[in-house]
Amino acid sequence: MQQVSAARRAAFSILLAVERGQGHSDDLLRAHAVSKLSAPDRNLATALVLGVLRWQITLDGRLRPLLKKPNAKLDAEVLIALRLGAFQLLHMNRIPARAAIDESVELAKQAGHRFASGMVNAVLRKLSLGAVAEAAASDFAAFPQWMTERWTRIFGEETMCAVCRHGQLQPSLAVCIEDQQAEAELTEAGVVLAPGLVLTAARSVVSGEITATRAMREGRVRVQDEGSQLVAEIAGQGSAILDCCAAPGGKTLILAERNPQARIVACEASAARLEAMRKRLGPLGDRVECSLADAAQLSYQDEFDLVLADVPCSGTGTLGRNPEIRHRLRIDDLARQAERQRLILATVLRAARSGGRVLYSTCSLEPEENEQVIARVLSENPTARVASIRDRLVEMQRGGILAAGAGEKLQRCITPEGYLRLFPGAFGSDGFFIALLEKAEGSERR
Repeated sequence: MQQVSAARRAAFSILLAVERGQGHSDDLLRAHAVSKLSAPDRNLATALVLGVLRWQITLDGRLRPLLKKPNAKLDAEVLIALRLGAFQLLHMNRIPARAAIDESVELAKQAGHRFASGMVNAVLRKLSLGAVAEAAASDFAAFPQWMTERWTRIFGEETMCAVCRHGQLQPSLAVCIEDQQAEAELTEAGVVLAPGLVLTAARSVVSGEITATRAMREGRVRVQDEGSQLVAEIAGQGSAILDCCAAPGGKTLILAERNPQARIVACEASAARLEAMRKRLGPLGDRVECSLADAAQLSYQDEFDLVLADVPCSGTGTLGRNPEIRHRLRIDDLARQAERQRLILATVLRAARSGGRVLYSTCSLEPEENEQVIARVLSENPTARVASIRDRLVEMQRGGILAAGAGEKLQRCITPEGYLRLFPGAFGSDGFFIALLEKAEGSERR
């Protein structure tokens, strides 16, 4: 595609793959083809992909009335070319309209739709004549109506608007820092960091190229959302630890750092993800046993004093980082997710020893995947009960794990049932639900 910029070509390919269900934007933007781009092209490609996905509903709402047949089914390549052009015209005022239109037309042509390229040209030119910056567009208009209505019903309108507002912003790049030497190396490389809002080991990257640094290559600095780091920190200590949904391994690394003498088993159901995690955890040697296993079918019994169950979920707490979720998710999916989550939690409770702890977490906002899963499992397991996250946060504050004042702020996020809910953006992180359970003493299977 000689007549299309590298950034737009990459964005088009990624958006097409996402539209066809062939990958997730977050993974595709980290792929080798994108990493080979220059820094400016990489930044533009990222802005285009995430911007189109975040504003897809409103973009389609502006484009459809300009078609001769507004309800016509368009080929995926044509639809992506239109969305790319429309996003640039409506949301990127530094890009000349001519470049946005001409390269979108060329993308349609080179994708094999020469006839439709004329329609792409006509529609985008009509749009450009009346295009004004859409900064005033409602953030919640970029989300499916069923989502915003249920969040309003469950959490209230103010929280719904805050969640949607955060979902339209570029997430901050958070990292976990191993030590002061690693941080010093980043500073020497021109990377500007800001302190984490929750954890003393977390930093937010303000500017600079972090991926090429030695500290990053050696794993002494890891890209990881601060909420994700918090999950592993709350899990705490144990001598025998099970991380039952472990890939990609970021939480496992924190558990290993906090528990240097522990036996750790890290399970993953996907062979490809397991292999990637095994390589990532390689420097730990035989301290971590990586196992190919479905967390809902584990056979462990009364074996671990700490279990981390960061279960697969709908991901509605990560819509800023994974905007396509809002287009794929259906209300019926929540029940299916919840059934698998219930099976996992019930299974890992059996794996916990008498007096052991199980941390259950999701990056979902939905009660079906959170409170309701725990309520059902507890009703079926009389030996399990909710443990105090309040006490654990006090321990973490005293131990220097939490940033100054973070403990008090997190205490205010504890639900009436005793769970911790972080709404997206509240601490600059994704949204998370965290529950700490414990198995009653003397409850071993007899």
